[in-house]
Amino acid sequence: MIATCSCCNQALAILTEQLSAPKVFPLLGQSHFSQILSHIKPQVKPKSAFADVIYQNAQVITLNDDQPTAEAVAIQDGKILALGKIEDLQALQGESTQIIDLEGKTMLPGFIDGHGHVIAQGISTTVAILLPPPDGEVDSIPKLQDVLRQWSKQEISQVLGIIIGNGYDDSQLIEARHPNRYDLDAVSSEVPVIAVHQSGHLCSCNSKTLELLNITKDTPNPDGGVIQRLPDSQEPNGVMEESASFFVMSSILSKTSNVGSIQADKVVNLIEKGTEMYVKYGFTTLQEGLASPFYLEMLKAAVAQNLLKADITVYMDYFKAAPNAHQEDWSRDHYYGHLRLAGGKLVLDGSPQGRTAWLTRPYHRPPEGTNRDYAGYPIMTDEQLIERLETAFINNFQLICHCNGDAAADQLINALKSLTQKYGPADRRIVMIHAQTLREDQLDQVNELGIIPSFFPSHTFYWGDWHRDVTLGPERAQRISPTKSALERGIKFSIHNDAPIVLPNAMRLLWSAVNRRTRSDQVLGAEQQISPLDGLKALTIWAAYQQFEEDSKGSIEVGKLADFAIVSENPLTIDPMKIKDIVVLETIKEGKTIYCCSKVGTIDPGLNAQ
Repeated sequence: MIATCSCCNQALAILTEQLSAPKVFPLLGQSHFSQILSHIKPQVKPKSAFADVIYQNAQVITLNDDQPTAEAVAIQDGKILALGKIEDLQALQGESTQIIDLEGKTMLPGFIDGHGHVIAQGISTTVAILLPPPDGEVDSIPKLQDVLRQWSKQEISQVLGIIIGNGYDDSQLIEARHPNRYDLDAVSSEVPVIAVHQSGHLCSCNSKTLELLNITKDTPNPDGGVIQRLPDSQEPNGVMEESASFFVMSSILSKTSNVGSIQADKVVNLIEKGTEMYVKYGFTTLQEGLASPFYLEMLKAAVAQNLLKADITVYMDYFKAAPNAHQEDWSRDHYYGHLRLAGGKLVLDGSPQGRTAWLTRPYHRPPEGTNRDYAGYPIMTDEQLIERLETAFINNFQLICHCNGDAAADQLINALKSLTQKYGPADRRIVMIHAQTLREDQLDQVNELGIIPSFFPSHTFYWGDWHRDVTLGPERAQRISPTKSALERGIKFSIHNDAPIVLPNAMRLLWSAVNRRTRSDQVLGAEQQISPLDGLKALTIWAAYQQFEEDSKGSIEVGKLADFAIVSENPLTIDPMKIKDIVVLETIKEGKTIYCCSKVGTIDPGLNAQ
């Protein structure tokens, strides 16, 4: 059972956790996996003076300040051999060299996910999709009910024994509230019905779910969570926050599901589905940002079957996994079959749009049933945080830490200050995930401690109006994801969509960071807008730096991996408001096409094609 939370789709993630019985998915084990890895060796071929492929007639944005542009790139053995003018690369063209004319299209480094959840992205494609426009169609509770009813007719609903949907957003529902137990009773009163909030930090369940789990007015709130109540009777209204939500998900599946009938290949297929969504948007390095031990087994199985076509960095749930996570020594520094165990993940608070993030000042409009001084709440105690951070320090294990609220950021900063005094400074690259409400004084401390923020600027579009009017108020909302303030201090940061919370659409993410437009087309915090060039760096070279991979990824430079995204327009020269309309035409991983939406350019297979 997963006991901690993150801004990933944790409630849905528990679905696959229930599939870990050996009869369903035999675990590989460390020794077995090591044997598999011993057979995964690169094919060695004689060195040639010539390139395998030369891309030419391209607008190459290298993200390398020393050589910012080029018009041709030569590839050999999956790495960049040379780049420059077309005539400069002619000497590298041999009889078997493939020449690809990009006909003026733009080549970028492959995008690197600053934070996301590739398996949860796959899972989200299998349940009822409750997202609001523009990514879905659910903008009212009747529509939500209808989508759940339609999904209940699918075979997977019968296998699981529940009706489950993901992605509703109370801020976008006409009713401007969470669906409650009675709304979901109208879908079914015979089987459990669960609707997961788009943040992944809350869910709503029907009366049957509450009955099966014996959740009543006498049930206390769990540590790190809240059971929302009806004001008159204190009976649960069906809405569960944080640990209460995760308890519901894990417990109800164990009571209702026939997961034993789900085959292992269908479980691993979730990774493929999640990967397909990412590479469609130009990502060549993905992240599994809160992996359970079972998730890791799924990924190992995918490696054993040679199914991973993009790199995946894995960060284990460090609240549960410490100290065992860093004993997995097979992939700390290198990829095996595109898989690398990069570190651990800690979750310090909840969601700002769900009003569970931990703030130093009260919410602008506190949730119903709370006091005016309500400011969210922590997930971990100071002692728990120090213990896990210290374990990571001792074992030289990188940690990424979810902090949405500035109180959570204070908790992390203070803990890191104390431990840095004890163990001394080092290149640890602790990542503050989301970092949405960082204050100016906190950015100074982040800079001093070498913390890397990974911002979530898509919030300015998806929840900007909501933050301004409801959660944070006008003053704090203007500063959400303070990217420009970080730049002014020379802080390297990444940006992310936290997929599947938001689809892993790199161009919409870049558009949000540059323009900071809300759903109502208002600018939210013009002083925090950044240039398209800095936004691209946050998607590439700075994201590579975040995970200690700047020597091999993130820019188009000689010797680095040939990871590219070919896009329809140049984001540095197009009208910034049109960046979201740029289409990824092709995604290339180590010189091989892993996604192509159409014929990108003219291909000359070489002189031997005759």
